Amino acid sequence: MIGIYGLILRHQLYTLILDIYMDNFEQRWLDTQTLLRERFGKLPDMESILFLIGLNELGGPDVKFSKEQKQDLMHIAVCTLLSQEGYYEPVGKDADGWPHFHVLEKPAAGTLVAQERLLKECVIRYFEM
Repeated sequence: MIGIYGLILRHQLYTLILDIYMDNFEQRWLDTQTLLRERFGKLPDMESILFLIGLNELGGPDVKFSKEQKQDLMHIAVCTLLSQEGYYEPVGKDADGWPHFHVLEKPAAGTLVAQERLLKECVIRYFEM
């Protein structure tokens, strides 16, 4: 049985760990944004970051993409990023060289903030690789 002092210490430890984690996440996100800003001359928004990742996964052909293909590139990026978390697995490429994925588990339908946080964490890891 934990007394009141044990609960207070547990809460303080949890708060300290959460603060360290949040500081680390924020710093790593800032580092990733700095990397992208230096590489492209301005900070891309999340849609642009997803487009860049999708383009990288496709192999970066220098062609014009239709609006639908741009959306497909962002989908490739999301699948690539979430495959780091075990939600998707790559199953290969089609005849045109476009990657395809198999759903292993659907991500929890959390809040928009939680979804963005998950994507940001995956983007950070993608660029740290």
